[in-house]
Amino acid sequence: MLLAVDVGNTQTVVGVFDADGSLHCHWRTSTDPERTADELVLLLASLLELEGLDLEEDVTGVAVSSGVPRLTAALREMVRRRLSAPLVVIEPGVRTGMPILIDNPKEVGADRVANAVAAYDLYGGPTVVVDLGTATTFDAVSARGEYLGGAIAPGLEIGLEALVDRTAALRRVELVEAPRHLIGKNTVEAIQSGSLYGCASLLEGMCRRFEEELGPCTVVATGGIASLVVPLVPRIDHHEPWLTLHGLRLIFARNASG
Repeated sequence: MLLAVDVGNTQTVVGVFDADGSLHCHWRTSTDPERTADELVLLLASLLELEGLDLEEDVTGVAVSSGVPRLTAALREMVRRRLSAPLVVIEPGVRTGMPILIDNPKEVGADRVANAVAAYDLYGGPTVVVDLGTATTFDAVSARGEYLGGAIAPGLEIGLEALVDRTAALRRVELVEAPRHLIGKNTVEAIQSGSLYGCASLLEGMCRRFEEELGPCTVVATGGIASLVVPLVPRIDHHEPWLTLHGLRLIFARNASG
């Protein structure tokens, strides 16, 4: 079984794939950059045990995308010390099967590469991938499967935290669903409306602008808070919560096979 780990700045997504490529199970955990290799063993072993799996016996390969260098190093150490399984970390030199056509390909985040590879595999191109995480990212893939570049904006939760931190009278509110009215009837609803509908408007507008350059394209959304925003954005064609894991599986196969 393949263990796929996507380490983001806020959340870490873990998935296990069966030999036929189907996603067997998955989890989201908070990212702690201070975790050591030993702590990662305990965490991952505990998660797999919930599904009746053994980390050391059942895992035959590990694929990693990470935006947190300390945890990348800890995962490498964990695999080296505890697992007799090949490891593929998305980084320069790894075969992705997708040309990166930007000024400096090394600048592209590993998760964005995995997302682009997965979206093209699922839907072809041109495709725009929207990832709603700590940052909100937009990535463009050509009809020929080339990574063309993208855009990065502050994430919804970062914007909300900045709003609360920089104002004396406003407090943090929970974003569990869209408010009853676009025009909020109280401060909580006003913040919810500005945050969720504002994010939705950003996505709708950016996708339209991407399409002006790419031509007719498919828009795929992923990320931890995508389920809140996607229903508010008519332009999004598909919601794929585990898109990055799917990309990790594909890239692992392309490297392990040769």
